[in-house]
Amino acid sequence: MKEQGRISPDVTVDPSAVRLKEEAGQNSVRYFTDWALPQLDMLLPETFEPIEVWTTLDVGMQRAATASIKANTPDGAQGALVSMDRDGAVLALVGGTDYVQTNYNRATDALRQPGSSWKLFVYLAALEAGYTPDDRVVDTAVTIDGWSPRNSSGRNVGEIDLRTAFAYSINTVAAQLGNEVGFTSVASMARRFGITTEINTYPAMVLGSNEVRLIDMTRAFAAVSARGESVEPYGILKVETADGELLYQHEKPRSSQLVPDYVAAGITDLLQTAVATGTGRAAQIGRPVAGKTGTTSSNKDGYFVGFSSGVTTGVWMGRDDNTRVGGLQGGTAPARAFAAYMRYAVKDRPVEEFDTDLQLPEWQLEPDDEYMFGDPEDYYFIDEQGNLIEPGTADTPRNDPFAQDFDRTLGPERPSPSNTSQPGPGPRPPQQPPRGADGAPQAIGDDFLEEATGASGSNRSPPAQRQIN
Repeated sequence: MKEQGRISPDVTVDPSAVRLKEEAGQNSVRYFTDWALPQLDMLLPETFEPIEVWTTLDVGMQRAATASIKANTPDGAQGALVSMDRDGAVLALVGGTDYVQTNYNRATDALRQPGSSWKLFVYLAALEAGYTPDDRVVDTAVTIDGWSPRNSSGRNVGEIDLRTAFAYSINTVAAQLGNEVGFTSVASMARRFGITTEINTYPAMVLGSNEVRLIDMTRAFAAVSARGESVEPYGILKVETADGELLYQHEKPRSSQLVPDYVAAGITDLLQTAVATGTGRAAQIGRPVAGKTGTTSSNKDGYFVGFSSGVTTGVWMGRDDNTRVGGLQGGTAPARAFAAYMRYAVKDRPVEEFDTDLQLPEWQLEPDDEYMFGDPEDYYFIDEQGNLIEPGTADTPRNDPFAQDFDRTLGPERPSPSNTSQPGPGPRPPQQPPRGADGAPQAIGDDFLEEATGASGSNRSPPAQRQIN
């Protein structure tokens, strides 16, 4: 104060004469200010002038968040909560159960495993690769590179749809999906949605073995709530001098579409089902909620992240020493804390129904067999007597293209995707049958084999025939 001229240079104070009020606990707003105020160093030029800072924090929501964490966190454990608006404005932030006891901010700094809430990125990658919520998959025992995931129930239920597999957080299906779309694709999706920590791509990553920050996971779910648009968390709205001069004003950053609309609609469908009928039922608040639970091995971490009416909230619970918390699951205490807070957070907002109407692209709605296999009249093939038949010179059965494929010596000349109505390539001289790696003749060419079996490109069967085994 002397340096800034606020008090006379000759003023002295006896510290023993200052009477301070003792406090058993301190307002959890300090968790928010510890995160937000250091950002002023990047937003403002150096100044000694007094300033006024407007933040995104909603005092009522902060009180509700603090109360929900204190009331629902198991004894001996810690809890954290991050809540943000649809544009990324942080409305409430709780980094622990008692700031005075420990000011470590578990909402923004702690690295913990998110468990099955990480499956958000697995299923986003699967939906982007062509899956839909209604596609059939198989819950069965599986081993991937020596890793054999198990379901929490210890059972396998067989064939189900993708929606049910997600709602009940079936590990074997998530493992198969991750293996099919590629673990690097899952990691890339997580990075795309704002995960800033290191991501390993070994198979177990699909079940949430990578450590993340709660604020990053909340940001990812907020992007889903924003129909797939990027969201950047922020806490400072504007800064002015004491004289009213504007020093800083938050401007919405340029957003980008992270996934197509139909992918955002599909994952919202899955998230809504997880709360309505699946593992997240304790998060219901009497209006549409979409979210996902997460529980790590030995109940060390409990996660729930979800959104409703434009507010996205993430909750984590666990012990700082990473030891077991008896009975802790994402669908218990974290989901209950989420519900207790969200009832207050959205009470003055209109009820919003989710957009889960999938407007699929044409390549998913109408799988084009002619594009995949070509027109049968464009093929050279061998008849039952072993004679080479040129294209268009004989009636070719059309009702069983797979049966025909393995009698043809040459692959099809695939029509151009942009003009499939053009005539075939016309006659061409016979060629020697291709040979495999062992030198033996092959019945058909490698290119055609890859096309017919789906081994090229995405390495999957056509969407209409897809099934995980």
